[in-house]
Amino acid sequence: GATQRSLPYGTVIDTKNTLWIVQFGSNIIGHIDQNMKMTEYKLPSADARPRRVAIDQDDVIWYSDFARGYLGKFDTKTGKFVKEYMSPSGPKSEPYGITVLNGIVWYAEGNSKPNGLVRFDPKTETFQTFPIPSSGGVVRNIEPTADGKGIAMAMSAQDKVGIAYIQ
Repeated sequence: GATQRSLPYGTVIDTKNTLWIVQFGSNIIGHIDQNMKMTEYKLPSADARPRRVAIDQDDVIWYSDFARGYLGKFDTKTGKFVKEYMSPSGPKSEPYGITVLNGIVWYAEGNSKPNGLVRFDPKTETFQTFPIPSSGGVVRNIEPTADGKGIAMAMSAQDKVGIAYIQ
């Protein structure tokens, strides 16, 4: 069954129409099948607190571990944790909004000043950080633009939407 007070937070749907959920009150990633059965997978660190989640073209989940300052990788096909990477601004970086565009993971660091828009290339396992000009003010959600040429960022503490065009 489902963990009590697990605080389901970010969600994605894989290519098989399975709903995946990260649970911010615990160190759990879970999914709900078509019969409404919940299956949970614990992340290796008991302190992990995944907040937002994105999924790539291979049904690999990328999650932002807000509490510890990590980017994490989870394989939905095997149900196994794969790896985690320390975010460029360190353990107090508070990674939050996250998406995948053209095989590249993009997420925001909420506790860097100004907030950073982080680019992670899974093939080379390298990071690049770009300062958000308006500071960001907590980027809670990131999604690819409709034309696939950029990403839109919801900056809730500033009542703004930012768009970063990818070249």
